Amino acid sequence: MKIITTPMCEEIVKLAGISDYVVNKFPDEEEGDLAILLSESKVEMNSLAIKINTPSQVFESIKKVSKITQNELSDVDVLTFFEDYGLCKKYLSSNFKRDVNVKVYSNFLKDIVLDMGFNIVDDDFDYVVYPDYLKDNVTESENLVEIPSHNDISKNPFEKIEIRYSLLETLI
Repeated sequence: MKIITTPMCEEIVKLAGISDYVVNKFPDEEEGDLAILLSESKVEMNSLAIKINTPSQVFESIKKVSKITQNELSDVDVLTFFEDYGLCKKYLSSNFKRDVNVKVYSNFLKDIVLDMGFNIVDDDFDYVVYPDYLKDNVTESENLVEIPSHNDISKNPFEKIEIRYSLLETLI
């Protein structure tokens, strides 16, 4: 089976135990049997869509991708990947509820904000959270939190979570 993955998903593919794959930002440019890509992406070939915005999404994505191999990973196996990442471990298994209202400017950030226990609102908010690529669309001028998106952040999903969550933890 020829697997094609996008750069954003490559680390998940590696962790799931797949070593024979091709990386291309545009999987349809390759001839392959299966594309592993972010859930927001669409391709013509058969695909496996994953999400990697939150620790639980990363955990589930590694499990999901490992199912296509001969050596499906156990929960314990996957948990070992989280060992060096404190915020990833903290938010993987805990449910938080915070009395902080946040206006959010993107779907991927909604996943993160909800995972961290903040309330998502459109009005009467304490903070505005937006991805760097929407900076020019933000109409508010106070209590802004800019979160790095895809281009200016590590492709490693654990490092990405650590950076994003640490920025949002300043709101606590």
